[in-house]
Amino acid sequence: MLAEVELENILPSGFAARPAHLNDIAETTDLLNACSIAQIGKPEFDSTELSGFWTNPEYDIETSSRIIENEQGKIVAYGDVDDTSSVPVQPMIWGRVHPNYEGLGMGSYLLQWGENTLHRVFSRVPDDLRVTARCFTLSTHQQTGQLFSDHNFQLVRHFWEMKIELDQEPAKPTWPQGIRLTTFNELQNLRAIIAATDDGFKDHWGHVERPLNEHLKTWQHEIANDKKHDPTLWFLAMEGDEITAVSLCSPYTIDDPKAGWVNRLAVRRPWRRRGLGLAILQHSIYELYRRGQTKVGLGVDANSITGATRLYEKAGMHVTSQYDSYEKELRPGRVISTQ
Repeated sequence: MLAEVELENILPSGFAARPAHLNDIAETTDLLNACSIAQIGKPEFDSTELSGFWTNPEYDIETSSRIIENEQGKIVAYGDVDDTSSVPVQPMIWGRVHPNYEGLGMGSYLLQWGENTLHRVFSRVPDDLRVTARCFTLSTHQQTGQLFSDHNFQLVRHFWEMKIELDQEPAKPTWPQGIRLTTFNELQNLRAIIAATDDGFKDHWGHVERPLNEHLKTWQHEIANDKKHDPTLWFLAMEGDEITAVSLCSPYTIDDPKAGWVNRLAVRRPWRRRGLGLAILQHSIYELYRRGQTKVGLGVDANSITGATRLYEKAGMHVTSQYDSYEKELRPGRVISTQ
């Protein structure tokens, strides 16, 4: 691990790093959107969402974020770490550098700062467990992938964004016998929704069990700070009093007001292979179409253990972009995440 004095020497002359503060939200959002426009041609960040992340009670902005400023005090790079899980065996490093300032060492600084910072999780993780730092990048942004490789991160997984264009009325679902549909607006039992969603994601690569109360605090904060949240678009498939599957959607995305988004889609193990996943996805797509959206998207593990990509293709979706996940072992040990 580089000492702090060496870390500071990575930055070129005239640049300085410091923790982010809440009054940096607007300028940091502008920076992130400048990076998005350079990479995908449109802005994808919103100050409300960034504020929600920074004000998460589990997140310490002072020790978990870094801003880099030029000599004029302009924010030209931003990075953060996310180790808020109670047993953070795979904490995240994330960052962006303004396209006009790439290649000057700021990406290296943020990545090394993140790695240094994440050594703090060792005291919160049992000694026998493996700890890895994770980060990701759009696959077409090759310079970031090279940066990760130069710092001994290994490419471990691909994730896809998939979409369906709704230029005509989409297919309506055929529900398995005994299944009825409701929404969060009607059920209003967040604990049950969280438990069912987590149960459905047990076979998702990288899944780690977390206490329900820990999930609850995170979800409550996310809902309170998400201006896109619509409880009538959180679809729940029920059999009796059991939630069997969920499709938790947003009516639009920051980068496209005409695109609905499926944030989480999960079917619990006992109800799989009955057509339930396809039915609840088709219902989600149809309802978003009925509300005037012209496309619907979601994110998925390209090598999904449960075969989710085949399901989404069957629903008419196709791959629109790929994100690559990189990993670096910080401490060897026993792996407790789903592989």
